[in-house]
Amino acid sequence: MENAFTKIIEAIGEDANREGLKDTPRRAATALQFLTQGYQQSIETIVNGALFASDSDEMIIVKDVELYSMCEHHLLPFIGKCHVAYLPSGKIIGLSKIARIVDMFARRLQVQERLTKQIAEAVFDITNASGVGVIIEAKHLCMMMRGVEKQNSAMTTSVMLGSFRKDRRTRAEFLSLVQKGL
Repeated sequence: MENAFTKIIEAIGEDANREGLKDTPRRAATALQFLTQGYQQSIETIVNGALFASDSDEMIIVKDVELYSMCEHHLLPFIGKCHVAYLPSGKIIGLSKIARIVDMFARRLQVQERLTKQIAEAVFDITNASGVGVIIEAKHLCMMMRGVEKQNSAMTTSVMLGSFRKDRRTRAEFLSLVQKGL
């Protein structure tokens, strides 16, 4: 990976041996490995058994989970927040595990639409919930720094599974609670 970054630096017309760039290929490789560490993670490892029996069947929402990902089309970051809700049916998941699931999928080359679906399906499958809703709001540097250069643009995606998809009232409750401030 370091050699590839050296070639990229040279291809744009820079001297890869100049003082400020001498260690850049190593630093860039280390950074990219960190930003894509989700490929080395699995749901089983992330959740690590943090599923607990519960008779609760009321909506559980984790709001404003920050996320940092990389656009697979331009290798530029997109940054935003994720809201995850589920209706338990016998099991609840440790609170931090929701954030870890978001991070695992975000730390891969992504498109926001797929990222939203992967998070929703993972929470749905691991908790056996009767319903899951996920909303992501993000700003994409590939649209802000290049191309159309729209600084205030943002993208919102949602995936509703189970009762969140079938029951309009459940979906409306989720959307209402996400929009409310604390």
